[in-house]
Amino acid sequence: MTKRVLIVSNSFDLHADLVTPYLNDYHAEPFRIDLDCFPRDYQIVQLFWHGKLISSITHLPSGQCLNLDEVGAIWLRKPADYAFISNDLAPQELAYAKLETEHALFGLLYPLDCYWMSHPIQLRGAMWKAEQLHRATKFGFNVPRSLVTNCAQQVRVFKQQVPGEIIFKPLSSSSLAADAVAESERIAEGIPTTIIDDAMMNNLEAVNELPCHFQEYVDKQYELRVTVIAGETFAAKIHSQDDVRTAVDSRDISANIIYEATQLPADIAQRCREFVSSYGLNFSALDLIVTPQDEYVFLENNPNGQFLYVEQLIPEFQLVKAVAATLAAEAQCRS
Repeated sequence: MTKRVLIVSNSFDLHADLVTPYLNDYHAEPFRIDLDCFPRDYQIVQLFWHGKLISSITHLPSGQCLNLDEVGAIWLRKPADYAFISNDLAPQELAYAKLETEHALFGLLYPLDCYWMSHPIQLRGAMWKAEQLHRATKFGFNVPRSLVTNCAQQVRVFKQQVPGEIIFKPLSSSSLAADAVAESERIAEGIPTTIIDDAMMNNLEAVNELPCHFQEYVDKQYELRVTVIAGETFAAKIHSQDDVRTAVDSRDISANIIYEATQLPADIAQRCREFVSSYGLNFSALDLIVTPQDEYVFLENNPNGQFLYVEQLIPEFQLVKAVAATLAAEAQCRS
């Protein structure tokens, strides 16, 4: 039996849109669950009967149906808020509906013996920034001196002990959770990595409100975005120091800086692969710094990181095709 690829994402995920045609070319027959339309636009059945498990999901608008025993690979991409037929559920009803939906969905998917890119348990285990730093040291990476605290005095001590500048960077959401609330409820769109100046040091009491993440600022020669797909590394060299807007945080898309393909030293490439593999991940994107002294410094791991922008800037990487080829090949291995 030919196995299929199941994509779990949302309806505004351009990455999934672009991978799908390649999957069709590879005859992997993708089926997509858009979580922002689920369960409203889908019907699931999971039946235990005389020791057998029979599971299916139907996309109601198109009539497309998937028997779960046909799934050979799952690409778990991006989350979204669930959608229900009724849009006027009371707060408790909505809370219950979300909990039941999550239980039903992952109860449907977890029993599948298939290839995951990547499994939700592994994704969750790989997302904690402080743990990443600790693990990175075990793999031989240099890591910046870092502090997570809700004590303003500890920040003052840290600042005195670090020889240069220190920075603030969010642990969980660079958008300051703006994407988790309605647009009318947003009070800020996000915060970049920020060097802490004297004025900020004089107004540290807000740190006592919740834990905050501080690091020593590491001088950069350039930055690296290393995408690992099924054990293959794609290293993008980011000339972030060519523009003042990206000198501290390279994510400012208003700056026209150069991204180019580069070859990692063999030991650094192996370190990246082993680090990702240690979480059981089949995909991840690592952010590294190369200092003026040619030292490689680990910043963070993005277990479900964006990669389309890298391909747009470095087309020869063909990351979209690499993801599709991996999913299709792994699905067929389970035929």
